[in-house]
Amino acid sequence: MEIGVIGLGKMGSNLILNLKDHGYSVVGFDSSWEAREVCNQSGVKCCDRLEELLTSFKSQRIIWMMLPSGDITNNMIQNLLKVLDKDDILIDAGNSNYKDSIRHAAEAEEYGIKFLDVGTSGGINGVRSGACLMIGGSREVYDQLKAVFHDISTEGGCMYTGAAGSGHFMKMVHNGIEYGMMQAIGEGFQIMKRSEFDYDLREVASTWNHGSVIRSWLIELTEEQFGIHPDLKNVKGIIEASGEAKWTVDTALEMGISAPVITLALMVRNASQDEDSFSNKVVAALRNGFGGHSYQTADKE
Repeated sequence: MEIGVIGLGKMGSNLILNLKDHGYSVVGFDSSWEAREVCNQSGVKCCDRLEELLTSFKSQRIIWMMLPSGDITNNMIQNLLKVLDKDDILIDAGNSNYKDSIRHAAEAEEYGIKFLDVGTSGGINGVRSGACLMIGGSREVYDQLKAVFHDISTEGGCMYTGAAGSGHFMKMVHNGIEYGMMQAIGEGFQIMKRSEFDYDLREVASTWNHGSVIRSWLIELTEEQFGIHPDLKNVKGIIEASGEAKWTVDTALEMGISAPVITLALMVRNASQDEDSFSNKVVAALRNGFGGHSYQTADKE
């Protein structure tokens, strides 16, 4: 089976290595020379031009996109639909809006091209060694690629979610929950830090991750980040907000559903652009821990 991966950033570069490790014939493309060079040095063939990738297949083309949501993904899909053949498969595994994915699936069907929307979680380490995948679109196409999805995902971490758009809808809600969980962790550690007691916050996280009700990968990452950045003195509490939490809040409003925790977590991220709190430092460090998201540095006290 031949698979072409478009988008070789933090997620795409690890995905393509995961696929290669499982014996799939893979070739990559990215508009960035640096990204292509990193993959070439890892033993994965990368094309300098998109046209080169598209002509490298000997049989049915499977194109797996790992691109930023919005115009970059939308434009790439429009370009690909014009050049792919009937029955080729197009996978959008970025964080696209589920409404865009529903539209893309309908457009692909008009061309006879098969389309799947794949919500991808687990961070850069997960996509390298065992991702969590949420896959929407044609059941027939999912069944055709089921072995691939299960090969590169962690045990129990692969789900066919149903109709087109359902994979990205599930990932959207996942990210909204993620916002709320990380915000609660950040606020908790701010309360601990400002208390009258002299806690070792790294040890607090370690203890909580051994048998407590809140033990989790996020608490594990909290411990790890306190080890890398003692007291988070060199981390600035400015947190970027991806579109997915806003989409979750917008969808909840459309449904008439109250989602105060996710909404407030999103508002805190927006406010963090002007306010540098310890809770925001924790969230910024957590985002770096699981997704490699950059954070602004602060002068050490």
